[in-house]
Amino acid sequence: MSQPIIKIDNMNKWFGDFQVLKDINLEVEKNKKIVVCGPSGSGKSTLIRCINRLEEHQKGTIVVDGNELSENTKNIEAIRAEVGMVFQQFNLFPHLSILDNCTLAPIWVKKMPKKQAEELALDQLKKVQIDDQAHKFPGQLSGGQQQRCAIARALCMEPKIMLFDEPTSALDPEMIKEVLDAMVTLAKAGMTMIVVTHEMGFAKEVADEVIFMDEGMIVERAETKEFFANPKSDRTKLFLSQIL
Repeated sequence: MSQPIIKIDNMNKWFGDFQVLKDINLEVEKNKKIVVCGPSGSGKSTLIRCINRLEEHQKGTIVVDGNELSENTKNIEAIRAEVGMVFQQFNLFPHLSILDNCTLAPIWVKKMPKKQAEELALDQLKKVQIDDQAHKFPGQLSGGQQQRCAIARALCMEPKIMLFDEPTSALDPEMIKEVLDAMVTLAKAGMTMIVVTHEMGFAKEVADEVIFMDEGMIVERAETKEFFANPKSDRTKLFLSQIL
């Protein structure tokens, strides 16, 4: 049995007096695709933000690819170099071209030569089918194209794990499919992925397992077919009846 690439033990997180995550235990094997769903305010986004220390947990342990997330900034840097993240908002630099948005981190963080970074960026933009937009600025692109650029930008750091925080929730309905298609391609290439989403069609197509969260806890975790065909918890059944 190989070591899980992500291992969370008894992790708890508070915002002031409010406990947002309660006793989270989670192991993710390499190359697995996990979808996390649940009502808003259930702690889904906070959970994945803790995995790359965008949020700090107060209790328990998180180990990513052998590095424990602690006060040690070197560990945090090592983990962030291996974990790509795509947010609801695209967070692109509006004054930089699409190509420059993608090459910034490889050049500055990985000290990659500019020519090599540009070749890598064009390759990743091609994977998400927007290499023809490389010299435009974010404001000239549709929301779906900008989100695909954000995915390409994360991939330019050549991460081992990709985290997606509701990547389609800010998009118009007709743009959702193009972003999900890019994510399906990435999943089929073997990337380890944790995706917070309400797109249950995507979950059925891509996920190995689905996690349902409510009130800061993991209520249910099951293989995808089992999760949809035979949910165990009444809370999960209610949630699925409302969104399917």
